[in-house]
Amino acid sequence: MYVGVDLGSRTIKVVAFQDGRMVDYKIEESGFAPHEQAREMLTDYKADQIVATGYGRHLAREHFADDVITEIKAHGIGIHAVLPQVTTIVDVGGQDSKVITLNGKGQVSNFQMNDKCAAGTGRFLEIMAASLAYPLVEFGPAALDSDQEVQINSMCTVFAESEVISMKNRGAPRQHIARAVHSSVADRILAMLNRIGFDKYVAFSGGVANNPCIVSMIRGKLVGVQVAVPENPSIIGALGASIEAAKLGESQA
Repeated sequence: MYVGVDLGSRTIKVVAFQDGRMVDYKIEESGFAPHEQAREMLTDYKADQIVATGYGRHLAREHFADDVITEIKAHGIGIHAVLPQVTTIVDVGGQDSKVITLNGKGQVSNFQMNDKCAAGTGRFLEIMAASLAYPLVEFGPAALDSDQEVQINSMCTVFAESEVISMKNRGAPRQHIARAVHSSVADRILAMLNRIGFDKYVAFSGGVANNPCIVSMIRGKLVGVQVAVPENPSIIGALGASIEAAKLGESQA
């Protein structure tokens, strides 16, 4: 059995891979000591090889992982495994967002990354959802209920939150503000897509791909492009790491 571990900023994802397919997965909060949490999640598996990815991958390497790969490579491998026709990946995680392009063999050929500001990330959506008193799972559906939006001008999380508070105090309906927040994130993703270029098959991976409003906005603005969301977008990085673990194990057999 081969195991991939994605130690993200908010959650840890574990995928077990055997006989050429995923046989199990787990998702849990990272907690204060993510390497200890990850090691606890691994106790059910007798892994021949463990490959880690994500923000905590080097910590994992110190404690239990046999090897590490970048999130960019992990998402490339994971998406190519489940959606082999895809040549462009949008990965929006807790702390950064990325657009990755693949060549015909599923190998990473280029990428763009937004990691200098929380705006355009899952963390930005969390902060704004809390500011508007929405549980995170209700934030996207609430934004979809609005057919209007007010404009958010600030691209900094701190200033954007101040704008949201001002809008609330002026009496703007919160679903309209929610839509504006989602629109600002979608615009950042589209800007990265336009900078790097994209073909007609785009996939959305990472936890924010579970947000129906962001996905709907991206689909609405990419005319003629098929935007696919895998069955469980949160585990794509861990899946890619598990496939890399299998490759590593088989090369050593």
